[in-house]
Amino acid sequence: MTAPLATVIQIADSVVAEINAGDFSKKSLSAQRLYVPNFDLEDMKELRVTVVPREVEYLPLDRVSNKYHATIDVAIQKKFSKGDAKEIDPLVLFVEELADYFRLKRLNSYVAARCIKVENAVLYSTEHWTQFNQFTSLLTLTFELAK
Repeated sequence: MTAPLATVIQIADSVVAEINAGDFSKKSLSAQRLYVPNFDLEDMKELRVTVVPREVEYLPLDRVSNKYHATIDVAIQKKFSKGDAKEIDPLVLFVEELADYFRLKRLNSYVAARCIKVENAVLYSTEHWTQFNQFTSLLTLTFELAK
């Protein structure tokens, strides 16, 4: 028998499953859940999609239950050679596809959770761009459910 998982972990795992099963422009990808994404630059030649549970907020709903907000970060990363539009535009499109997919989405394997907010505050990290020749974009998904 497996041990029960925290709600935020169940949501993050469901996000991973949705991304891996999705029909996106980037066909060969395998999202994974990590607490601290830490890759060697050599590992970044392939597209990396990392799902990280980031934050939980408990808001009172009534006397016996809470409104639960789980914040999940989705990092999209890939090392580039030139950094020109031909190389980067498809990555930006993929980030947009993920954002569109999760907007107001109920997770197939955790239907109690609905995505109420999608944020792409870091379209690309200029630090990663200049230091590592790496595209790094960060989507932040906020899921809500009553518990």
